[in-house]
Order: sequence, then structure tokens, then C-alpha cells
Amino acid sequence: MIESCAEKTYATTTISDIVSRAHISRTTFYKHFEDKRACFDTAIDFCIAELQGVAAASHSPEDTPGEAARMAATAVVEALAARPGLAQMLAGDAMAVDPMVIERYRKATVPALEALWSGDGRAEAHTDPRLAFGQAQVLILNQIATGKPDRLPELLPEIVYLTVSPFGGHDEALRQSRLAAKTEIGGPASR
Repeated sequence: MIESCAEKTYATTTISDIVSRAHISRTTFYKHFEDKRACFDTAIDFCIAELQGVAAASHSPEDTPGEAARMAATAVVEALAARPGLAQMLAGDAMAVDPMVIERYRKATVPALEALWSGDGRAEAHTDPRLAFGQAQVLILNQIATGKPDRLPELLPEIVYLTVSPFGGHDEALRQSRLAAKTEIGGPASR
């Protein structure tokens, strides 16, 4: 589903495309999914889980919340650049199929960021994290729509700023954004 959507978009992907890429029969497909949309929803859940894993593995408990947020954002952006199909599905096709799908992605992302800043308590937001998430999504979607998913890492300073600012505030977001600008893409994130 992910690769077919990346090549053809969800709207033009057919069950035949999916089963052909997966090397399975239509019967096998229908044993697992009611229809194309059910397969798409499962693929979205898979993409979200993949990115959650990438983000969680990118930092350690010893990192400050700002560092952890920067490292997580960097890891996610690099993962999206490395897997443009996944990026297309989450940033492009999800909106085209059902804008509420993005809500699932947001509900997985914002609480994870909030947890970095709060530990066991509730973090106080300086700005609305949903707005920052939406702004980051638009930046990513623009790179995908213009055929430049490989250039997503160029957005790291902006994405990091948007990731840090809701709970870390402007000064910390700016500091982490500047560190992200210095980070060598594909290399270790600066501390």
C-alpha cells in the first residue's frame, strides 16, 4: 500500500496493485482486509508506529527535553527522507483520503512531545502544539508535493523549532533549531 500510494496516490491505487506488489492473492488480501481503505488505515497505523519507534530510539532519558525533542525531530525527518513513500502516505494521501487520519498521527505525536517536557506531570504549553504540528506537516507536504522528499532534512531547523517551541518556548526552540542547522545530515545529532 505504501509503495503503491507513493507511485500512484491512494485514489488511483487498486487492489490489483496492492496484491501484485505484495505477491499475494486477492483471496489472501481479503482475509486480512475488508477493502482498500482498511488496508490503507492499517498502513497508516504502521507508518505512525514506525516513526514513533524512530523518535523514541533517537534519544536517551539523560537528554534534556530540548535535546530529546531535537533528536527525535531529526530522526523522524531523516526517516521520512529515506522512505519517501511513508512520507507521502502520512503527509499527502492521509489528507486526501480523510483529514481525520492526520488526527491519529497528531494524537501520537503531541502527547509524546508533551511527555518529554513533563515527566509524570502535565507540561505547560507556551503555544498550541496542534498548530506547530500542522505547520510542520505543511512544510513536509510541500517538499513531498514538489517532488523533493530527499531534501526534507533541509527543513530541520524549522521542524526542530516547531517541535520544541510549544513546550520549550521560543528561546529553547531557537537554540535547538540552531543546533539542528549545524547537525550533519546522516551523522550524529549535536548535543
